Amino acid sequence: MDPHDPPVEGVPNRLYGRRRGHPLRARQERLLQLAAPRLSADPAGIADPGALFASRPDEVWVEVGFGGGEHAEALARANPRAGLIASEVFENGICALLSRLVPEGGEETAPGLPNLRLWTRDARHLLAGLPEGALSRLYLMFPDPWPKSRHAKRRFVHPAMLPLVARVLRPGGEWRMASDHPVYQAWVEEVFAAQELFEPVLDVRERPADWPGTRYEAKAHREGRHPRYWIWRRR
Repeated sequence: MDPHDPPVEGVPNRLYGRRRGHPLRARQERLLQLAAPRLSADPAGIADPGALFASRPDEVWVEVGFGGGEHAEALARANPRAGLIASEVFENGICALLSRLVPEGGEETAPGLPNLRLWTRDARHLLAGLPEGALSRLYLMFPDPWPKSRHAKRRFVHPAMLPLVARVLRPGGEWRMASDHPVYQAWVEEVFAAQELFEPVLDVRERPADWPGTRYEAKAHREGRHPRYWIWRRR
């Protein structure tokens, strides 16, 4: 968690997971220092999320934990009338996305995608700061499963998180998610069976045609794991 972020009521007041993997190269450091701040959503502006983009979008979406950014980039390119705020704290993943959006030498000036903004802080604080009903979609693609039962509180899908997500999704808005881990798949079933904020729309084992793929999905298939894909609709 960023030390400047206030605690979010009802959810663990700590961000788990790595912020950096292998050492960053010079190009990656420039992307983080010069490009990331320019292409990120201003925390002071999230009370009016539509104003964060080059032109006001028809709707605003959020992706939590974009990993290498393939899914977020493909979503933004395929849906130019939607504004996507893509959240990730892992610096190597942020650099992977920025390296595709920003050409060498353009770290200080290249505009990126007009309908894509980064959020490089704890996603829970983004959701807590957005207005009620601000989003029409939330994406959670192949999150860290935290498979040990004692780590269940670290999972983004958690009974304490559901009210926060429900508040920021408009009625009829969709929470789209995918996981290849059997523990997380069972956990999703358990958590959503005990709530009344969302209704099931989709539960399939083949990725829908309009869902972009990710490197984590490809890795799951290579290693013999079977992803599941869900849509939960805000009541």
